[in-house]
Amino acid sequence: MVDGGGVNHRMTLSDGIMIKDNHIDIAGSIESAVKDVRNSSEKPIEVECSTLDQVRTAVQLKVDRIMLDNMDASLIAESLEIIPAFIETEASGNMTVDRVREVSRLGVDFISVGIITHSAPQADFSLRMSKENA
Repeated sequence: MVDGGGVNHRMTLSDGIMIKDNHIDIAGSIESAVKDVRNSSEKPIEVECSTLDQVRTAVQLKVDRIMLDNMDASLIAESLEIIPAFIETEASGNMTVDRVREVSRLGVDFISVGIITHSAPQADFSLRMSKENA
């Protein structure tokens, strides 16, 4: 789906495995979480990282994509220096429309802007029926 220049990088949640912080906490480490997934699935693996140490671990594990979560521009830039080209990168968390240009210039592959889904305005409408029109 494309709208306003945006493109989905996955169409459904089943297109890949996303390992987020709560999954890492339950598994005990990024290594354990990735190992568990690899033992049960061949789908692409994305790991959420919020520190350089986590990024280094994800790189060592050769995951398919690293989500740079809640990072400022300088930490994203540092992360990109250690992530090889074969691993896709995604900037996410605290991402605003105003930050997209700055972050895109850093060279990430994808940028997730959650506000377009979790904060979209609602439409209030109703359907009125009457016997006369039935």
